[in-house]
Amino acid sequence: MLPESVQRFIDAEIAANGTDFSDLRAVVLNGTLKRSPEVSHTDGLLAITRHVLDGVGARVDVVRTVDHVIPPGVQPDMREHGWERDDFPDLYRGLVEPADIVVLATPIWLGDQSSQTRLTIERLYGWSGELNAKGQWSYYGKVGGVVITGNEDGGKHCAAQMLYALSHIGFTIPPQSDTYWNGEAGPGPSYLDDDRGSHNHWTTRNTVFAAWNMLHTARRLKDAGGLPAHGNVTTNWDLSRVDDPNPEYR
Repeated sequence: MLPESVQRFIDAEIAANGTDFSDLRAVVLNGTLKRSPEVSHTDGLLAITRHVLDGVGARVDVVRTVDHVIPPGVQPDMREHGWERDDFPDLYRGLVEPADIVVLATPIWLGDQSSQTRLTIERLYGWSGELNAKGQWSYYGKVGGVVITGNEDGGKHCAAQMLYALSHIGFTIPPQSDTYWNGEAGPGPSYLDDDRGSHNHWTTRNTVFAAWNMLHTARRLKDAGGLPAHGNVTTNWDLSRVDDPNPEYR
């Protein structure tokens, strides 16, 4: 639980908000290795993000990717490439495609992202060759951000990789759209194990900032009809090579 004074401050900012965010949708893809309903420390930090987004009326869907069958690969539907089951196409069509904000969340293992988060990035990449109504890449006009937890180091390393990946495939990255919590060096408690996580005001502040910055950026993009489609329409370029087995967007 956050300190009561901090919770009151966050709630006061939500109450004072004068912008309508109720038409925005967000999806959080949590790369925890813990299947539901096991407690996830990453979910613990995400609770702050969700509190802000829910508080202003945005729709928030949270997915633990480990609860689903998601094969590795960089094609949109891996059932077309030998896998019997692939839940990711439905997750993409039902939650990612209509979302204005996509949040990647990960625990840290050996200083890096979880295998589930890397898998999610690869699968998002597989859909990046789709086009939006303007002929731009599919993630143009969407906002990306990251939430990270770990009981040692790696927060900024993970954020750098994850934000670059989102930016590269077309997401707009707002200022200060990453947040993380790390414990001290060596074995020790994770975010929810004691008060050191929830009482870390630096992490709480950055998590709140990230949530608001994602909302503000998504609001401006949606009101503007996305990114202007001048100079970035992929259908104006033919880079296809019939002798190359890799898709053009790779």
